[in-house]
Amino acid sequence: MLTVGLTGGIGAGKSEVSRLLVECGAVLIDADRIAREVVEPGTPGLASVVEAFGPEVLTPDGSLDRPKLGSIVFSDPEKLAVLNAIVHPLVGTRSRELEQAAAKDAVVVHDVPLLTENGLAPLYDVVVVVDASPATQLDRLVRLRGMTEEDARARMAAQASREKRREIADIVIDNDVPLEQLQARVREVWAELARRAREAR
Repeated sequence: MLTVGLTGGIGAGKSEVSRLLVECGAVLIDADRIAREVVEPGTPGLASVVEAFGPEVLTPDGSLDRPKLGSIVFSDPEKLAVLNAIVHPLVGTRSRELEQAAAKDAVVVHDVPLLTENGLAPLYDVVVVVDASPATQLDRLVRLRGMTEEDARARMAAQASREKRREIADIVIDNDVPLEQLQARVREVWAELARRAREAR
């Protein structure tokens, strides 16, 4: 098994890269998806979040109000650290369970948005960073996700710098390119990962 840490700044196009890698044959473990699962209604994770931030972070139906919680934590590093201390251990446990269930010869791609920020690079055999210019990130967040420019800039500023991400990368995928070029680059990267997985057996 080859474990791959896939990361990139918000709006860099990491989700598209992970989708393409799955098409190539990767087993995907999506930290964001798991982070949503571990705070679903009725979970100990959600109870801990409500205990830390109050019932105002719930919607009327009792689920987590993500935009509300985001507005609280993304402008306050201490509150963000509190949230991360609740969610990250739960995500880590679930990720390990999914990894252990994968085939022995699999290329297991962990999609981890905060890999750089949390110093997680040593946990993976290979770190792949999806890279895009800040201007490209900002454009995608405003145009495609409907964020205000102010909110988009705040989200970007809360993450590690582009330079810090590139420092930990074994492989960089440039996503300031048309989709066809991205697809070709992902196929190249997949060939390299598959080769490393064979050698790791």
